[in-house]
This record gives sequence, structure tokens and C-alpha cells, in this order.
Amino acid sequence: MVGKAIALDYKNLFDLAPCGYVVVGDDGRVLVANDWITSLLGYAAGELDGKRLREIFTMAGRILYETNLAPLLQIQNTVSEVTLDLKRRDGMAVPVIMAASLVPGSSKAADVVRIVFVQAGERRQYERELLDARKTAEQGLREQQADGELREQFIAVLGHDLRNPLASISAATRLLAKEAVSDRGRQVIGLMQGSVLRMSGLIDNVMDFARARLGGGIGLDLTIEDTLEPLIDQVVQELRASRPDQEVATTYAITRSVQCDPSKIGQLVSNLLGNALTHGDRQQPVRLVAETTDHMLRLSVSNGGDPIPDAALARLFDPFVRGQSQGYREGLGLGLFIAHEIARAHSGTLTVSSTPLETCFTFEMPLRH
Repeated sequence: MVGKAIALDYKNLFDLAPCGYVVVGDDGRVLVANDWITSLLGYAAGELDGKRLREIFTMAGRILYETNLAPLLQIQNTVSEVTLDLKRRDGMAVPVIMAASLVPGSSKAADVVRIVFVQAGERRQYERELLDARKTAEQGLREQQADGELREQFIAVLGHDLRNPLASISAATRLLAKEAVSDRGRQVIGLMQGSVLRMSGLIDNVMDFARARLGGGIGLDLTIEDTLEPLIDQVVQELRASRPDQEVATTYAITRSVQCDPSKIGQLVSNLLGNALTHGDRQQPVRLVAETTDHMLRLSVSNGGDPIPDAALARLFDPFVRGQSQGYREGLGLGLFIAHEIARAHSGTLTVSSTPLETCFTFEMPLRH
């Protein structure tokens, strides 16, 4: 009596379980299916018994089961948490999560596969939404990258094309400077040459910025310079000419040859000096010190004036950042970024310190031969 009651409980547990149970024989036919899965797929009680298992799968589910799950069952006897679609009697797909185990037969009984199905509509919908969101985000990222590359290519082409008319203006001012002109005319020529110099520096910065952002970084044409002093001093003289009202004090102690890209070092010096002349206190001199030690080239540019706020210091070498003067609108905010990239391209560093006494940028790079 007790054994019969237990058998009845197992029957109820099988049929009335809140999930689908299917037992499949070694010929691939359903031996028995419980009420939950039978009802879910739109069949009457007992109608699934005897059907081939493949008939309750969608085409995709059938391929997945026959090419992946069935071989896995033979190898490891179990599979779990597999999401696939079953096919209802009316042809509609029903998303489920499946787990199965292979029960090896004995000499008198064949193998059987026990399968459990749990409906997975909400989970599959959530997964599809995640996949859609991922695809949308990836597409957006690709579009932004394409737009960014196009924008930076445009900047590079624009910068390149601006060089030609600027070179013509520069040549014209040099010719005019050789002519007999009034003092007022000579002053105007000086202003024009200063503007040409500043614009040339802006174009160099824009083009280097585009190169850096397009992935190639700032390229170097390395040579061994026995002394950098003439090159650095030429940059200083050019900036002195463009800012005759400001003092630039220089100290040179370059006693060793330096392997570097001289044009880029000149650009770095120009950017640092231009920054100091623009943002520093005009009543105090800008100081440039260039020296070599046994292993390093060290170049520092310092100026007086208000210290740079700590919050601005942290982002000072980012592009399009102006840290010292909110009112400054002459540049693009690329000079320090380019100087920093040039330092890095030379395996060097560019650092800054700012106190009420002075703001000092220091470039250091190893001497390589």
C-alpha cells in the first residue's frame, strides 16, 4: 500500500511538474513526455509519446541537438543550460532552456536520454536585447571612429595646404625687409613676420596632432647633432623678434652631441617658449636653460606669474587645454600636447611645476649614440 502511494506520487510529480520532462529512447523517439511540455507544444496528453525528438525542435534547434548536443551526451553524459527553440504544433517557436543526461543501458535495456525543459521567453528576450544593444553600441563606435578619422584627415590636408600661401607671405616679407621702407613700414613687416611665425607653429602643431591621433604618432628623423645651441638659439631669436617687449634670458651648456630630430626639438622649444611668453608675467623675463649631463639632455623654460591651478596641471598636456590664462584665445591649445608628444617620441619626459615664484617646464631625454 505504501509502495503504491509512492508510485502515484512520482507519477504526479512527473506530470504536474512546473517544467517539461521528456524521456527519449535510443532510436530517438519520445518514450514519455509529461503534461507540462505536451501542453506547452499544443498537443493532447500522450500525443508526444512515440514521436521523433527531432520533430519537436525548430530547424535551428534540430541542427544544434544533432550536431552538438547528442555527441556531447555520448562523450560526457550530460549537457546543461542550453538555450534553443522548440516547435509548437502550430509551427510557432518556443524558447526554452534545456538540460539532459544520458542513462546508459544494461545488457537488457537500451540507453535512454532524460531531458528537462524550462521556458525561457524572458531570458531569451533579455539576451536578444543585450545583443541588439551591443550591436548598436559597436555600430556607433565604428561610426565615431570613421568620423574621427575623416576629421583628422581633413585637418592634416588643411594644414598641409595652408603651408604654401604662408610660405609666399613669408618670402614676401623677407623681400620687403630688404627694401628701403619707413620705420612704420619696418614695424609692420616685423609684425607680419611674427604672425607668419606664429601661424607656422600652429600649422605644425595641427599636423602633428593629426598624425598622432591617426595612429602613427609623431615621426622622427633622427640625426646626431654635435651641438643644439645654434638651433635652439635660432628659435629664441625668432620669438624675441616677434615679442620685442619681452625679455628672454638664455643659458646654454650643451657640451655633448645629441641624437634627436632637430626640427622637432626646435618645435618643442618654440612651443614652450611661446607658451611662457604668452602666459607669463610680462614684467619678468622668461628663462631658458639647455644643458647636457653625462647621460641626459635637459631643457627647461620658466616664467613668472600666477601659478597654474592644480586642477589644470593634471590635464595640461591634453589637447585643446589652456591652463594659465582663461582669456587667451590665440592658439588651439595644442602646443603643450605636441611638446609632450615630441618628448615621448624621443623616449624623454616633459614635466611641469608651478609655484607662486615660477612656472617651469622641463624636458629631459637620454643621450643615445
